Amino acid sequence: MPSSLLPAFLRSCSLLCGLLLWLVGCSPSTPTPKYTIGFSQCTNGDAWRQAMLAGMQKELSFYPEVRFRIKDAHDDSRLQEKQIREFLNEKVDLLIVSANEAEPVTPIVEEAFNRGIPVIILDRRTTSKLYTAYVGGNNLEVGKAAGNYVGNLLEGRGNVLEVLGAPGASPAVDRHRGFAQALASYPGLHLVAQVHGDWKRPSVMQRLPAVLRQHPDINLIFAHNDRMALGAYQVCKQLGLDGRVKVIGVDGLPGPHGGIQFVQDGVLSATMLYPPGGEEAIRTAIKILRHEAYDKENTLSTMVIDSTNVLTMKLQTEKLTSQLQDIQRQQRLLQQQRDTYASQQTVLYVLAAALLGAAVLGLLVWRAFRANRRFNRQLGEQNQEILSQRNQIQEFAERARVETEAKLRFFTNFSHELRTPLTLILGPVEEMLTSGPELPSAQRHDLGLIRRNAQRLLQLVNQLMDFRKIDVGKMPVRATEGNLVAFVREIMDVFERPARQRGISLRFLPAEPVIPLWFDVNILDKVFFNLLSNALKFTPDRGHITVSIQPVPAERLVRVSVEDDGRGISDEDKAHIFEWFYQGQQSVAKGSGMGLALALGLTRLHQGQLSFTSQPGKGSTFVVTLPLELPAELRSANAPVVASPAFALDEGIMPQLPAHEAMASLASGGTSEALVLVIEDNPEVNAFLTQKLQPHFQVSAAFDGATGLRLAAESIPDLIICDVMLPELSGLEVVAQLKGDWRTSHIPVVLLTARNAPEQQVEGVQAGADLYLTKPFNPTFLLESLRTLLANREKQREHFRRELSVDTATVAPQRVDQKFLADLTAIVEANLNRSDLSVEDVARSLGISRVQLYRKVKAVLGTGVTDFIQGIRLTKARQLLLDDELTIAEVAYQLGFSSPSYFSTSFKARYQVSPSEFRAMHTTAG
Repeated sequence: MPSSLLPAFLRSCSLLCGLLLWLVGCSPSTPTPKYTIGFSQCTNGDAWRQAMLAGMQKELSFYPEVRFRIKDAHDDSRLQEKQIREFLNEKVDLLIVSANEAEPVTPIVEEAFNRGIPVIILDRRTTSKLYTAYVGGNNLEVGKAAGNYVGNLLEGRGNVLEVLGAPGASPAVDRHRGFAQALASYPGLHLVAQVHGDWKRPSVMQRLPAVLRQHPDINLIFAHNDRMALGAYQVCKQLGLDGRVKVIGVDGLPGPHGGIQFVQDGVLSATMLYPPGGEEAIRTAIKILRHEAYDKENTLSTMVIDSTNVLTMKLQTEKLTSQLQDIQRQQRLLQQQRDTYASQQTVLYVLAAALLGAAVLGLLVWRAFRANRRFNRQLGEQNQEILSQRNQIQEFAERARVETEAKLRFFTNFSHELRTPLTLILGPVEEMLTSGPELPSAQRHDLGLIRRNAQRLLQLVNQLMDFRKIDVGKMPVRATEGNLVAFVREIMDVFERPARQRGISLRFLPAEPVIPLWFDVNILDKVFFNLLSNALKFTPDRGHITVSIQPVPAERLVRVSVEDDGRGISDEDKAHIFEWFYQGQQSVAKGSGMGLALALGLTRLHQGQLSFTSQPGKGSTFVVTLPLELPAELRSANAPVVASPAFALDEGIMPQLPAHEAMASLASGGTSEALVLVIEDNPEVNAFLTQKLQPHFQVSAAFDGATGLRLAAESIPDLIICDVMLPELSGLEVVAQLKGDWRTSHIPVVLLTARNAPEQQVEGVQAGADLYLTKPFNPTFLLESLRTLLANREKQREHFRRELSVDTATVAPQRVDQKFLADLTAIVEANLNRSDLSVEDVARSLGISRVQLYRKVKAVLGTGVTDFIQGIRLTKARQLLLDDELTIAEVAYQLGFSSPSYFSTSFKARYQVSPSEFRAMHTTAG
């Protein structure tokens, strides 16, 4: 080394040693803070706040040069103001404020901003614009998203209750305003009540029950956060409303007690995602401290989390949590490396004099810091990638939800549109086939061909609907306990005749006479019907079909096998036999390709298995394996509601009468005085119904619900036939208004519709319909049903007449008709002394016309208004004649008779004794 460089080298070594000694005195595991950020929050007990704080801590792990201080005011705005002032006195570099109430902290926030300290408002805005940046969700958009979702969920019709946050809180105000604006787009939705909470569950548990009792017709509850939504669900469960009232909330936090878990468990129908914004607040703060470009308004996006995307959201949040744990683990490893580095510095303190060791240590320090920066940069890139993936997942989930809803609406509307023309095809065909033996055989054959193919089309429509229900999870299992052997035997009876016509031997071999099993009648009916129909189709004439049932107690299973000796299944077709719309390469009897696929889907829905074995040329065997017991959630305590048959053989699918019985029924007893009102928007179906009913009844028609209601109130018909799918006012709403109006409450209503699902039929009956018929319908069956309803109405009139003959006071008005009779009787009794009491006077007191009163009394009691008034007077006369202090003439004038002689004549005509004889008989008895 040149001597001129030696002093410089020694000075460098001395400086390096001094630097090493100084590094040893410092703690390398804790870098010197460069910035201090103060965070003032007004509560720490809220799960949403905890999630926000967790997001801040995660983001701060990338910035070791930042010192982060937290002060919590615990819902005390005055204490928060004091704590913010303490931060100002400590001269923090940046201030983040999350307030509970906006107005109390606005002055101190403005003071901090005016003093040059950057202020970030997190989540809840202040009433001033003097702040550096805002980070938080758009509560107005959250409310709008909730309102739009409620409109779609309730199909634009229903009653809604809103559970608001703390009064005066800006999130509560904005969410309510956005929710109300969205509901305004749905005239059928009504915000009938509000409950003010304080963002916590106990307040809802205390205040909500009274409101729900006042409004029992609530369909949905919208709570401003998930904790209050959980309280609303628990209140509904206590009141027995959890099966009817839907609950949605706001926040959508992950974890076992978060909104995402509540949606997955079925506690909430949906929750609005409201990101805490902790990470975004720290990122914005770093940009401000580093004098980088930033946005003053940082509005976080929201989305709906419901059953369509909750699983995706949960998986995503779990993945984020897992990655956060990986980051924390890597941070711990990094800390261990720093601790190792500190121990190495201690060793270097002993070897400080060794220049070579110092140089090596310096190199290690440089490389460690470089690796640290690279590692932090990689973590940042991973975090950005995760956020990007999350946004993509949200977009995909929303797109899938919209597409699923569009498909379901398409199939539903498609089914309805097909059923209406099928009604116009099958109705006249059935009428012609039952018109008598004079129909030529060639025409009868052609009509039978038309009927079979129309029924085949209806079968395909039903299969398509079942396919869509399984695809979107809309087909529930309602199992009841029954005898599987008897159930299968009943299905086989349907195939007995066509098998006998082709000489096919149909054998039934149950291992035991009774095999108890929990099963859904409607689901297994379609499964076994499909398998037997398939076997009958591919079994040659004079072949054999064997159905056997074998319980397996050791495995808690039962196996039902359907074996045939047909052509079998080729090896090419075996791999695709259960695929939708697959018909097979060697199939001669072409079908829709949906039967076996539908049977497989229904069997799996029933928690069973469907398998098969086959040899080409020797036949096939299909085996249905079912568990002996089903979980409690799949069981139903009610008797099974058997749906309309989904499949049909050549005999047809609709109720039919033999030809001679149908003719006798049409020819006998058609009451031409009865008036039938038809409400149907399809002109052809309306004309068809009018044509079939006019030979037997008087018929009037309407093409929409509003007109039908008006005609019903004016003419008081004896019976109403109404379609469900009507423009503007639906058939269910028409039925509800008819049954709620005492003028029309007595009129039997027949709902005629293409909606054939069991739950839709139950909905129609619950609305008040006396009969629910699905399209296509049998005209003969419809006529017989109308006659039965009218006959039952006559029996009801006799019941009311007997009630009125016992005493002048009618029974308690528990129904609308009884309420009408009670009001009518009260008016008559109040005017008994008026000899000039007329029908017009009574109608005027009731607020209706004379004609409406006459038709109402005639429909309910089968008698006229004048006869009803006379009956009340004569019944009252029997009571007054028992009083010896009143003469017969006084009784007559007191009850409004024009003369004692007219009173005596009327009394004797009614009771076969004169008033004087009646008094003598009872006086003698006394």
